[in-house]
Amino acid sequence: MRLSTYLYAAMTSRLAELRRDTERGDSPVPTAVIIFGLVAVAMAVTGLALAKANNWMNAIPDNTAPKAP
Repeated sequence: MRLSTYLYAAMTSRLAELRRDTERGDSPVPTAVIIFGLVAVAMAVTGLALAKANNWMNAIPDNTAPKAP
């Protein structure tokens, strides 16, 4: 048997095997998009909490920084 015939037969059988098993998991693109969205939401929540904390601290009357002993 010639080498090219053997390689052709091996390649076609492997491709047929891959086509049969269509459920091989999720691609990395949707996972990356979900992670990016979660990071964006976490940054927004952190920013809102920081703004609220700064506003609360600035609302304290006679706010002075503590002094070292």
